[in-house]
Amino acid sequence: MIRFVAARAGGAAAVLAAISLFVAFGIRLTGDPAVVLFQGAAPSAEDIKRIQHALGTDRPFLAQYAGFVAAALHGDLGTSFRSGQPVAGLILERAGPTLALGLGGMLVALAAAFPLGAYAATHRNALADFLIRVGSLLGLSFPNFWLAIMLILIVAVRLRWLPPSGYSGPASLVLPCVTLGVILASTLVRLVRASLLDTLGQPYMRTARAKGLREGRVVVRHGLRNALLPVVTFVGLQFGALLGGVVVLENVFAWPGLGQLALQAVTYRDYPVVQGVVVVLALGVVLVNLLVDLSYGLLNPRVRVSS
Repeated sequence: MIRFVAARAGGAAAVLAAISLFVAFGIRLTGDPAVVLFQGAAPSAEDIKRIQHALGTDRPFLAQYAGFVAAALHGDLGTSFRSGQPVAGLILERAGPTLALGLGGMLVALAAAFPLGAYAATHRNALADFLIRVGSLLGLSFPNFWLAIMLILIVAVRLRWLPPSGYSGPASLVLPCVTLGVILASTLVRLVRASLLDTLGQPYMRTARAKGLREGRVVVRHGLRNALLPVVTFVGLQFGALLGGVVVLENVFAWPGLGQLALQAVTYRDYPVVQGVVVVLALGVVLVNLLVDLSYGLLNPRVRVSS
């Protein structure tokens, strides 16, 4: 197990290095931040050189990247070009709302997908099964930003049940979390249904029924537990896509999270902030996938991790 974790950690470090290098190179293709800082004025060549020297962007790219990596290994993600604040502090300030939104969306998806998927599997080819599958297809066809706008117009503007945007309390979480959860649950419902259908036909399920156990206990205790492996894998792999959805929805709902911070940083060509946000998000995805790998043995003792 230790060798397995060490190997995964080495792979994760390589992935993070590749991502940080790609982002550092790509963000510099958007233009010179020294020009943006002049707010549309016409700076002289001397002014631009002076700002470039102050920001450190006049150095060779590899020197800039090496400096970023060396500082990041000590917990320093640099200083924002625009605000002059430490990037690590800006990320910590915005991480809470983004984490709340991502976890809320995941909880909504899981709370909807497991009951609906299990009910569809245990009532295969019935009307309820058909309606659940059609509903999941409709959910997959909705872009998250379109669904967000529709919920704002109907629930917030027309019915006035919830706030349309901002981060003013628990009620503000409902619309963005439901939007994220519906999109993710649409795929998850079909996966739970397919995985549970395969499990229900296994011999140990017939043995459990032959012992006189109630059908609900057979499905929940024996069926769902053994059907969890592909579902857990999917949830881990979808964590990155979930963060991508959060970036879009944060701007639709004016949510003060990492997505909005990253978009503003790209607009102002704030290299350190973009690099810091992407590295932190990539680290989160890598850690979640590592936890998914480690959870296999807990969910199914027959799974043996080999390095």
